[in-house]
Amino acid sequence: MGCIMMLKCHLNTCSVGIDTQDPVLRKQFQGQPEHVINFFFFIAEQVRQYMAELGFRTMDEMVGRVDMLDVEPAVDHWKARGLDMSVLLYNPPVPARVARRCVQAQEHGLQQALDHKLLEEARDALTSLSPVEIKLPVRNVHRSVGTMLSGEVARRYGSVGLPDDTVRVQLTGSAGQSLGAFLANGITLTLEGEANDYVGKGLSGGRLVVYPPRNSGFAPEENILIGNVALYGATSGEAFFNGVAGERFAVRNSGATAVVEGVGDHGCEYMTNGLVVVLGKCGRNFAAGMSGGVAYVFDEKMDFTEKRCNLESVDLEPIIFEPGSEAQDAQILKDLVQRHLELTGSRRARWILENWADMLSRFVKVFPHEFKRVLGVSRSSQPYIPSQPLAVLTAAEQVQHG
Repeated sequence: MGCIMMLKCHLNTCSVGIDTQDPVLRKQFQGQPEHVINFFFFIAEQVRQYMAELGFRTMDEMVGRVDMLDVEPAVDHWKARGLDMSVLLYNPPVPARVARRCVQAQEHGLQQALDHKLLEEARDALTSLSPVEIKLPVRNVHRSVGTMLSGEVARRYGSVGLPDDTVRVQLTGSAGQSLGAFLANGITLTLEGEANDYVGKGLSGGRLVVYPPRNSGFAPEENILIGNVALYGATSGEAFFNGVAGERFAVRNSGATAVVEGVGDHGCEYMTNGLVVVLGKCGRNFAAGMSGGVAYVFDEKMDFTEKRCNLESVDLEPIIFEPGSEAQDAQILKDLVQRHLELTGSRRARWILENWADMLSRFVKVFPHEFKRVLGVSRSSQPYIPSQPLAVLTAAEQVQHG
């Protein structure tokens, strides 16, 4: 594929255009699908040579044959000198009737997937684009809810998907892993309850809304609502979470818009595009390796700049309000907070909007260096700290997110 091992994949400056969002560098990419195919042919040929040397005809014959492994080079290496591999490579004496390899197909439980009900009830939407509403309970044994439905949408309508809100799904309960994974255009998935890890993984144009039970007595902005790695690799769509997300929120997000009321460590790590609003506290190492997109963070504890954010690849700026400007940060942020309130009923969003004039200065705009370079925008001279008086900015620093 052209990789020359420059070891700077996280910097968005790949010289051969493989791991970069820079349109100029991407023009240098010379890879073709046939190159990957040819590479695997080479791998297969080399594996056959090794198998022939060991006296094996098939992969099945090799499984469990730890007696054919040579560990001397590893044991003699200075880093592993004296390492005892006998326990790890123990070959248990078992009768011939006991299989050493997989001889029984795994039952994945797809027949019990909740999506079969979704597909059945969304038939009119899939065939004639008629709007449908579906209400179902969900349990944590239901994984990847909405994914099979999205696959059917993609088969019929491609990446364009359905018109907005054609399929509205209202779930109640505790969702399993990967709720709304790869959710397609035209599907709105709303959950009253909580969800496990990987919510919105690969989000592909759909809309996700999650809020705690209406009769709950706890403060959503202080409690975990969804698990780790939400919106991993999302490409488009939007998500609104009335509660705190776990670690690695929106990692490798490349186009989705999200509002959440707090995140754990490593939020927006390696994000390349999209927009994230955090209305509460952040964990450490926010924006590590972030090369594109923008985040607006409410600095609840006044420690985001000094303790929470990784400043290696981003600038931190105040949100400037300029009356008459069409694409200003303040208006984009306010519209998203208002939308969050409408969809989730968030008390935190209502409080911020009711005190908007005082709250705006508490928000920090996280603006990646590489994104600035592509836009032709000057770097900030110093990171913004909301607890300090807002200095008068030069014209070059009054950057709008368009």
